[in-house]
Amino acid sequence: EWDLRTEINEGWMRRGVTMQDPSTVYLDATVELAQDVTLEPNVYIRGATRVGEGSVIAAGSTIVDSVVGRDCRVWASVIERSELEDGVTVGPFSHLRPGSYVATGAEVGNYAELKATILAARVKVGHHSYLGDTTVGEAANIGAGTITANYDGVAKHATSIGAGAFTGIGTLIVAPLTMGAKSKTGAGAVLLRDLPDGALAVGVPARIITPKE
Repeated sequence: EWDLRTEINEGWMRRGVTMQDPSTVYLDATVELAQDVTLEPNVYIRGATRVGEGSVIAAGSTIVDSVVGRDCRVWASVIERSELEDGVTVGPFSHLRPGSYVATGAEVGNYAELKATILAARVKVGHHSYLGDTTVGEAANIGAGTITANYDGVAKHATSIGAGAFTGIGTLIVAPLTMGAKSKTGAGAVLLRDLPDGALAVGVPARIITPKE
């Protein structure tokens, strides 16, 4: 096994991949790496994973059956059966579970978890957040501690968060519901019903404040 791993790693380095410590990089033979990819120590890349040019897979990361675009950075995180477009940053200590898709320039912060979730371009997901069965529109900001309660004990339910929306720290979104474009929640809000475009919801349970005409 050591000889095979050494052969695989040396082959990729000859093709332009940088490995800071090849002895701690573990690559399946099915992995595809572009030129100028950098693999830091203690990296595991498994299955049918592809990593694009210029991306950095930083120390402590595991990627399984996933696609990582160009110029991405994944640090000390786990990505399973998911896809990152170009210029995405993940981590440290994030987890993308199967079925997640992160569009160009989006950021998934430390201790964030995505499950079957789609992030549009330039979305920011704050630390200590969980988004399950969720679609997030372009340039939305997901505050620290935001959680989508997607499971009611019987079935999973979806959440839609519109473009430019903003969730305050500690927001709890009880699916199924929709947050409209440029809508906002205050810190600690518990959202139980749909939020119109541009509206603000505050409190527990959240009451909706409609913008003045």
